[in-house]
Amino acid sequence: MQIMMNNSSSACVIMTQSSSHLLMSIYIIAFILGLLFNLITIGPIIQQIRKKNVLGIYLLSLSISDILYILTMPLWIHYFSNNHKWTLKQELCSLSGFFYYSNLYISIFLLCWISIDRCLAITFPLRIQAFRRQRYAWIICGLVYVFVMVLHCLVLALDKLPDPLNDKRCYETFPMTERIAIFNLIRVAIGFLLPLVVITVCYWLIPNKVQQSRGVDEQGKRKVRLLSMGVIGIFTICFAPYHILLLLRSIAFFSVGDKASCKFEQVMYLPFTCSLALSSLNSMVDPVLYVLASNGVREDMRWCCWKNRPTQETGSPLVDSKWKTRVTHLS
Repeated sequence: MQIMMNNSSSACVIMTQSSSHLLMSIYIIAFILGLLFNLITIGPIIQQIRKKNVLGIYLLSLSISDILYILTMPLWIHYFSNNHKWTLKQELCSLSGFFYYSNLYISIFLLCWISIDRCLAITFPLRIQAFRRQRYAWIICGLVYVFVMVLHCLVLALDKLPDPLNDKRCYETFPMTERIAIFNLIRVAIGFLLPLVVITVCYWLIPNKVQQSRGVDEQGKRKVRLLSMGVIGIFTICFAPYHILLLLRSIAFFSVGDKASCKFEQVMYLPFTCSLALSSLNSMVDPVLYVLASNGVREDMRWCCWKNRPTQETGSPLVDSKWKTRVTHLS
């Protein structure tokens, strides 16, 4: 299928037929597994909050954001099944786009803050303990939600909503406008590159600190190294392709003329839309990654699933034995 993408007086024809089935498959997998994993883990996470575990608050905030986005995935599946034609109400298109962008950056910033929290707790366990309180965790999560949602209200104003002249597409602007290009550059810098640097530094410091600790055995140290690589790897796989291609599209807009920009958009359309779908997989990766990283949540999951014994408080393999009385459930 060909759709005509209009931008002012120019027009750009984009082939969408080849991507529809692939995108539907990715979103269906993300919807089923994401909903399943989040529903399974939300109970144990709440149990951790009741035990005054600060990490549980961050995990719950991630789950809420993921679930809100997951519930809009059927709308995107319906959109792609109709060859990129939005046949529903415009308000649903706005809602779907809003929750997609909000979830994307709420997840990034919360993962970033979790990394900072873990790094500080490992590096300065006694000094930071006074600030690792549930009240502060709720405030931080609230600020992240407010900041991201207010910022991405701009998406509703800047991006084009479906209309008959533009073949009823939803948040697919080709070529992009100047305002959207500038906004995208800001998004990439603040919403991706900065958190990526912070996460990389944190998970470089954590293994080094644990490696020097005599209270952690080799198995525990190996787990920390694998976990650190896993966090950076998942962050890179889910978020990097979309932001790199978004950056390339934005730079191309300012670097080439309308005709060249249209040809570039035609070439980039399939990989860009696939990277967009790939970023949605974070909704099913978030609960898996951090639930497996937390001893306390794993114990609660075993209790919820098998009901064979009450949950026991467990220490963290990421902290030295002399810190365990003050810092718990950091893993």
